[in-house]
Amino acid sequence: MTDLMDNEKATASAWFRKLRDDIVAAFEGLEDSHAEGPLSEAEPGRFEVKETRRAAEDGGDAGGGLMSVMRGGRVFEKVGVNVSTVYGVLGEAAQRAMMARKGMPGMKEDPRFWASGISLVAHMQNPHVPAVHMNTRMFWTPHGWWFGGGSDLNPCIVYDEDTAHFHSVQKAHLDPHGEGLYPRLKAWADEYFYIPHRRRARGVGGIFMDDYCTGDWQADFALIQDIGRAFLPAYLPLVERRRVQGWSEAEKDVQLIHRGLYAEYNLVYDRGTKFGLATGHDPDAVLMSLPPLAKWI
Repeated sequence: MTDLMDNEKATASAWFRKLRDDIVAAFEGLEDSHAEGPLSEAEPGRFEVKETRRAAEDGGDAGGGLMSVMRGGRVFEKVGVNVSTVYGVLGEAAQRAMMARKGMPGMKEDPRFWASGISLVAHMQNPHVPAVHMNTRMFWTPHGWWFGGGSDLNPCIVYDEDTAHFHSVQKAHLDPHGEGLYPRLKAWADEYFYIPHRRRARGVGGIFMDDYCTGDWQADFALIQDIGRAFLPAYLPLVERRRVQGWSEAEKDVQLIHRGLYAEYNLVYDRGTKFGLATGHDPDAVLMSLPPLAKWI
């Protein structure tokens, strides 16, 4: 199966890199925009790009990627857009997790894996502009392959029209793959991005899927591409609409408290964070999602 999937793995990895390049260019374009707003006279932000490497058990090459982070811009207080392709052997804890979720009795005998994807988290200067998360990925072992990911909106000040736009764009991109897919992935996101110890969602939802494999690689890859393509048209209009609004110290305080929820979720529950740390990927890249400032009551 390894040889049969080499072309597919290369194709998926190249797509995630292209999506990363498109998003980075769009975000720097927002920073260059001279639209009126509280921070329009500040210097436009730029991404700092760093190569990341995964530490292999034997010290050999185990892949890596690019960590692109912008801090202190006109629009973005902190945004990271990471892309990586890593491979190697799953440790015992990761093997147990895979066997529990996917029912792979042969995992212990052949624990090789390959994974590629893009991960994005944006924390905004203006508390009226919603924070956002997006990731898409492909995971392979000798026992099968799966896609996963999605995007979800995390406003600290909720505007119903923004929520409606974000979801409508997601739905429009998913409907060609089956009319029942959007409600299924929306419900999946509502369940996945729930914070049990707070008894609340971390945002206003979006779409999410994990361990997705219909047996038709081309169809599944087309779906993951459309999930990625939906991101910019779903999110950029919200940024353009809200970035011009002024804000108060009280509203900034609301934003910082909401970011605390985001940090709690990612450190306690997020499977991607746990997988990245457990498999030896660059911890700075894995923890890129954490906000620059947060507050707890």
